[in-house]
Amino acid sequence: MLKRNIEDKRIQFATDYSSISDSVAVFMAVGTPSGDDGNADLKYLYSALDSLITVMKDGLIIVLKSTVPVGTCVAVDNYLKERTQKQYHIVNNPEFLKEGSAVVDFMKPERVIIGTGNDDAFKVMDDLYEPFNRQIKRTVRMSNLSAEVTKYAANCFLATKISFMNEIARLCDLTGADVEEVRHGISTDSRIGTQFLYPGPGYGGSCFPKDVKALIYTAKQHDLDFKIVTATEEVNKEQKTYMFHKMKNHFTDLKNKTFAVWGVAFKANTDDIRETPAQYMVEALTNAGASVKFFDPVASSNFENMAAQKGFNAKRVDNKYDVLNDCDALVVLTEWKEFRAPDFSEIKSRLKQSVIFDGRNLYNTQKVVADGFEYYAVGKRVERSN
Repeated sequence: MLKRNIEDKRIQFATDYSSISDSVAVFMAVGTPSGDDGNADLKYLYSALDSLITVMKDGLIIVLKSTVPVGTCVAVDNYLKERTQKQYHIVNNPEFLKEGSAVVDFMKPERVIIGTGNDDAFKVMDDLYEPFNRQIKRTVRMSNLSAEVTKYAANCFLATKISFMNEIARLCDLTGADVEEVRHGISTDSRIGTQFLYPGPGYGGSCFPKDVKALIYTAKQHDLDFKIVTATEEVNKEQKTYMFHKMKNHFTDLKNKTFAVWGVAFKANTDDIRETPAQYMVEALTNAGASVKFFDPVASSNFENMAAQKGFNAKRVDNKYDVLNDCDALVVLTEWKEFRAPDFSEIKSRLKQSVIFDGRNLYNTQKVVADGFEYYAVGKRVERSN
């Protein structure tokens, strides 16, 4: 039988193993950065295992929370068998927390994936998650390998929905259809749903880009050509500078133009700038000879540091209206709430030209155009006066 202490549920996280003998489980939650080819670097995971081995007790449950390549559970098992005689059980328990709402997601999970072939290990994990299963049973048991695939499959499917909708938006731009009408039309189908169907500047952050690359890499290791997921990545790469091309078409020459950017975080409610579309937009503008001023409620410092390291022609301004001064156009790249209902008369008075490039489709087209703006969005029909 497994050693357990369900009543006080003492759990060790990461590399803190000070009272390992009384623990139900050790949760391994470490970084797994990926290279350009998608291959994940597991050095932090193995370093944590090395620290654990010296204090392991028989019957320990080792829970892998990190997003790890398919087959890591087998690799970890082999690694431990070569270094210890202690008995243990490996559980894959991937997290599905969204940046900006992680606490809510943890307290009210849609599902809890528990990957293990051991009945006692599953019982311990199921008991640990019991407080979150009061009304609906949310734990789903499967094999370790299936749990690893489930994590990647979930993120890649959501990324695919984003890229699919962005391609539909491009088609709308070319045909004169309105992507907002199309989105509403298809989202009313219960088989499709409403989430992740909003066109924009492409996905970013620490999860989707990394996990898409990792799944493509894993497929290649098994001689499988992952056509759909590969296309998802290619479309997303193009989408990050899709609005840049609209800017170029409008101004023809971007040299010596100055653009105000609202939002540099990859999404609202976070300061995360990893793989943010703003990075690629500002880089493209810099290369075209333009300059950028940017404002973000929380991510400005992070982006300022990155811009300096990469040599972007970008300046931080700490007010959403002051950043507009002497700029040729406003570019909206993050869907922060404070950008949703701005004072358009204030925007117009600050800009040198009344032009808005809305990468998040935040604004009512008819209202913005009626206010005298040249308005560009993603796949939205805009009636322009001659």
